[in-house]
Amino acid sequence: MTVPGRRSSTFSRLLRSGFTDPSTAARLLDEPVLASVRTDPVLLDALGATADPDLALLGLVRLAEAQAPEDLPRLLDTLVSAKPLRDRLLGVLGASEALADHLARHPRDWQSLVTYEAADLHPGLADFERGLAGAQDPVHLRVAYRRCLLSIAARDVCGTIDLAETAAELADLATATLRAALRIASAAAPADAVLCRLAVIAMGKCGGNELNYVSDVDVIFVGEAAPGHDEAKAIQAATRLASHLMRICSETTVEGTIWPVDANLRPEGRNGPLVRTLSSHLAYYQRWAKTWEFQALLKARAVAGDAALGAEYINAITPLVWQAAERENFVADVQKMRRRVVDNIPAAQVDRELKLGPGGLRDVEFAVQLLQLVHGRSDATLHSGTTLDALQALAAGGYVGRADAAQLHDAYRFLRAMEHRIQLYRLRRTHLVPEDENDLRRLGRSLGLRTEPVSELNKAWRRHASVVRRLHEKLFYRPLLDAVAQLAPGETRLSPRAAGQRLEALGYADPVAALRHLEALASGVTRKAAIQRTLLPVLLGWFADSADPDAGLLGFRKVSDALGKTPWYLRLLRDEGAAAENLARVLSAGRLAPDLLMRAPEAVALLGDPGGLAPRTHEALEQEVLAAVGRAPNPEAAVAAARGVRRRELFRTAAADIIGSYGTEDSPAEEDHGALVDRVGSAVSDLTAVTIAGALRAAVQGHWGDMLPTRFAVIGVGRFGGHELGYGSDADVLFVHEPREGVDEQEAAKAAQAVIAEMRRLLQVPTADPPLLIDADLRPEGRSGPLVRTLPSYAAYYRRWALTWESQALLRAEPVAGDAELGARFIELVDPLRYPAEGLGEDAVREIRRLKARMESERLPRGADPTLHTKLGRGGLSDVEWTVQLLQMRHAWAEPGLRTTRTRPALAAAHAAGLIPTEEAQILDEAWVLATRVRNAVMLVRGRAGDTFPSDARELAAVARYLGYAEGTVGEMLDDYRRITRRARAVVDELFYGA
Repeated sequence: MTVPGRRSSTFSRLLRSGFTDPSTAARLLDEPVLASVRTDPVLLDALGATADPDLALLGLVRLAEAQAPEDLPRLLDTLVSAKPLRDRLLGVLGASEALADHLARHPRDWQSLVTYEAADLHPGLADFERGLAGAQDPVHLRVAYRRCLLSIAARDVCGTIDLAETAAELADLATATLRAALRIASAAAPADAVLCRLAVIAMGKCGGNELNYVSDVDVIFVGEAAPGHDEAKAIQAATRLASHLMRICSETTVEGTIWPVDANLRPEGRNGPLVRTLSSHLAYYQRWAKTWEFQALLKARAVAGDAALGAEYINAITPLVWQAAERENFVADVQKMRRRVVDNIPAAQVDRELKLGPGGLRDVEFAVQLLQLVHGRSDATLHSGTTLDALQALAAGGYVGRADAAQLHDAYRFLRAMEHRIQLYRLRRTHLVPEDENDLRRLGRSLGLRTEPVSELNKAWRRHASVVRRLHEKLFYRPLLDAVAQLAPGETRLSPRAAGQRLEALGYADPVAALRHLEALASGVTRKAAIQRTLLPVLLGWFADSADPDAGLLGFRKVSDALGKTPWYLRLLRDEGAAAENLARVLSAGRLAPDLLMRAPEAVALLGDPGGLAPRTHEALEQEVLAAVGRAPNPEAAVAAARGVRRRELFRTAAADIIGSYGTEDSPAEEDHGALVDRVGSAVSDLTAVTIAGALRAAVQGHWGDMLPTRFAVIGVGRFGGHELGYGSDADVLFVHEPREGVDEQEAAKAAQAVIAEMRRLLQVPTADPPLLIDADLRPEGRSGPLVRTLPSYAAYYRRWALTWESQALLRAEPVAGDAELGARFIELVDPLRYPAEGLGEDAVREIRRLKARMESERLPRGADPTLHTKLGRGGLSDVEWTVQLLQMRHAWAEPGLRTTRTRPALAAAHAAGLIPTEEAQILDEAWVLATRVRNAVMLVRGRAGDTFPSDARELAAVARYLGYAEGTVGEMLDDYRRITRRARAVVDELFYGA
């Protein structure tokens, strides 16, 4: 009978003890098997101290129920009288559902936790081998393995051993297990064992003595013939033994599995033989191995089988490992592998991924290994396969700052501890932080976070992950600054040679010059130098992430030299989060944007303004330019002001394009590449139009005062009229004039000719600002015809002499400057030509096709690859534009949407009108956008226009980075370009040529 009030008091006490389901806990405590201990306060307190009291109590009841009647009293008596056992047993039951299952199946295994002697506290490899010695088959091996694992987990959750000791013991247990598995395999095939010598080399975390609770155990097998036996037969025998060993550990039995044995790190991976001789291994590593294979070998350790052969293998490959940093593309290979790992994480899991996500364990491991490989060739103290030991050695040698190393050490230990506890719960291989509240609570409590376990856990996790996210700054770059900053002595620093090696390994082609720049920027005790020392470790990482780190650092030094004395410059970079990263991206992406910036470094301020990179409207630009022209004392000064605005706005456009294409840490790269292209085209076209308008106003003011004797308009054609100008495009125009009332036609024509000549001169006067070239070759009669005509003259020419291609050229005609009303009347004049009533006749269609075919055969530059020429090549700009323009000339009379000067809107209108199927329209649009982006990228990277990919490797890599390709994937970029344009050409053949 229940005493009144007992339930409520028990309920409250269970809640205070940490139980989340007190009702179930009370029922379990009332189970008969716990009758002798249920009222013992020691038991309840001990349960409340576990990671999950509910889980621990359930596991205890299951364990008690599984005991033989004669064994139960001993379990319960020991539980309440022996604190070490109580803490160990309940600690395991509260942290691991899987080990509770094991104890329920093997109820006597709890007794392995009773002893509490010095040797028991820190067992070694020999102890684990003894623990597995009795296992003669895979099932018994699993039981013995779990029993040993139980003892490790018990000491771990009780804090008897720390993280590093736990990981080392798990690696020792894995070593003992591999030896036992090989013993079982050899006993099953004694004839094979006689034929060969087989060594098992542990790799990865097992090799590094830092294993997880549940992890693939990476191995490499080395085989040799036993004395007097044939090598081929011996390798076959060794392969059978190795395969059996893997099955013994990996296969699922009635006792489950141990862990997968993974041999994919061997030469040639899955495609290579499972077992090779030592000479075969060496031949592969000397001739074919990739950088990541040497990085993996850094952790190689002989663990089982023939000890002498294993030692020979380690001695032979060790020199190769420490020469890996001298290989071509070493750093690019390492970084590419890291990016591939991150890219393969499902988007929904990135934020919960402890190992592979940003700020995860792999970040620390990769960074430490990279520094080991760079500096370990001349410093043997760095030759450790254990991450924390290697980090400590890097700090001791001055390769990493001690404070930064300590921070990363703590972050790595915390993240590994999280990983261990997550895996221990169900003994499953996972690196994902759980989402369930109860799981997070258990995890937090298991790490000693008891007040608010979930919120405390999330806070600590994010704090440590943020430390790791900044590890490249801490590990790679800050020591470089310390090496050159010449501050107070006391801490070991990188030598100039080591600093140069590190810069070279991080992608800097001229480490001597880079160190010189760093010294100039960061030396001394001034406030300016102190701020630079804060900024540069971060900036150096961003520069190194580009295709040309040297150019980024040089550009930063130039800008800093120009602006370093201004009070706002360094403050802007330090305090405005995006400004420093934006500047780093812009300076290291190519020549054009830095060149524009160096001509007026104060434009850096645009990079810190949240709205600073948004394109300005045509109206705002025109107002600024015309106001500046009106204030100028002479035409030269007026156009200099207009060209200064153009230069500043070109920088704004280029910077926005680069940052949108690269992305930043806080905002990903723009996914809509068409929108990027449209923004650049519109911005540059508007900028060109207002610059021409300013030059026109300056020319008129300088020679005629307020009014030109003739009304005058500039008509944009080609890419200019289509709002599709690139950074390096000329301005294609037509000029039209109309004599003012009472002005002689000859005088008017003379004035129009003079104003054109003066505009051209002013726009090309050598100054610090880029010139603007005006091209009027698309006018009637081309270069042979008059530069400017009246409307009646244009009408007469077009009525009598116009060729089909001239009508086609007028498709992109649009007034851009001068007399707006005159420009509008010109458009009225040409509309019937470019949008002919009832469309083009068949003769005209044939003429356009013939002209296009002739252009393809004659105008492509000699030696140019037709598959990579963006303008005239297969599926390039010309192909897409002529196809769209043919549709316009045939159907715009009936489809108003086609009456546009812009290629992409015209293509969309053709699709909307049912003139081109959806897939074909998408193919053409994708090719046109890609070709346009390549042209823009070439200009941004080289600082001069080009219609094909650069031949210089670094420039080609920079184009690839702008297009969104990772480092080392230039070949993939070129393959993609050829594939996309090949598909576009197939559509062109069908729609344009009627094939």
